[in-house]
Amino acid sequence: IEDPSKKTPAIHIAGTNGKGSIAAFINSVLSLVNIKTGVTTSPHLVDWVERICINKNQISKKEFESLNLALKPIVQKYRLTPFESIIAIALKYFTLKEVELLILEVGLGGRLDATTAHKYRPIIAFGAIGLDHCEFLGDSLEKIAIEKASVITPRSTVITATQHNIVKRIFNEIAKSQQAVIHWVDPLPTDWELGLSGAIQKENAAVAKGVIKALKDLGWSISEEQIRKGLSLAKWPGRLQKTKWEGMPIFIDGAHNPQAAKQLSIETASWTDQGNGMIWILGIQKQKNILSILNNLLREKDLAWIVPIPNLKSWSKDQILSCCPEYKNKLKEAMSVEEVLLILKQQKEWPSPPPIITGSLYLIGDLLQRQIFKS
Repeated sequence: IEDPSKKTPAIHIAGTNGKGSIAAFINSVLSLVNIKTGVTTSPHLVDWVERICINKNQISKKEFESLNLALKPIVQKYRLTPFESIIAIALKYFTLKEVELLILEVGLGGRLDATTAHKYRPIIAFGAIGLDHCEFLGDSLEKIAIEKASVITPRSTVITATQHNIVKRIFNEIAKSQQAVIHWVDPLPTDWELGLSGAIQKENAAVAKGVIKALKDLGWSISEEQIRKGLSLAKWPGRLQKTKWEGMPIFIDGAHNPQAAKQLSIETASWTDQGNGMIWILGIQKQKNILSILNNLLREKDLAWIVPIPNLKSWSKDQILSCCPEYKNKLKEAMSVEEVLLILKQQKEWPSPPPIITGSLYLIGDLLQRQIFKS
């Protein structure tokens, strides 16, 4: 089989949370300085084509379908999964378009991820590592860290956010065995203006900045002024995104695991006017650790509306209460997000702070696809 874009260097992004944000920050800077960059991210919110971009431009539906058809014999012969098929299409597309650089976001784990099929990955970036996808990656932080750290290539440059001590030890061990150089970055200071909101983005942007600096070894020198501007222009939908429903303010966020839920809770804790607590609208997939997500997300006066995720198995209120009866007075249920919003609208006044819809990127994607929000 041919090995598309094998001579093109790739920035490989792994981690539990923040991978997409790191990719968005890097892509924003590279687009600003006109480095032709092929970017593949996951999951998509509305359409598969979102996963394959050259700088800020998504692959066209026509090109996607054409490559999908051309690669069908390989997909069938090797029984590729949908994710593996997308990576094959992406690498072929990037070769045809003669990109200079790749950004590859790991789909799941690292060691067996389809993105590792691209061997030339001199820069490895890590967002925060936590417990997620335990059914595939193992049920301990140590096991998950080993899976993630397996993407570190020989003599690569590794840029990583602050990690748990267990993760830090494993990263240092694997980096040493691969003769890789590892850089631990602190969150950017407050004087850096970022295009994505939330305190965690200072951490993700710091990783992105470290990656951009590391490109110097590959022949690209980008000034701090250009990095600052690029980071300030970054966009990544569905991540603490403020929007409006029928003129009312609302936040949407794709937090779908305990670590992301904890970060979102920390973020909202600093918001003003919280005397009556937060209103959460939650759609959470059945395989997710619901108790840990709720423990991390909900504070004393908060209220959560549980809604189904269209076309996916998700937690219902009764199922949650059967294993977490302590949430009896904090949970309500509705058949859709719109049903909750209509109930809230009928109240005397709209909740302040605004309600937050979260729990699943698939839930957010469905809402965006149906265009129920107007910014």
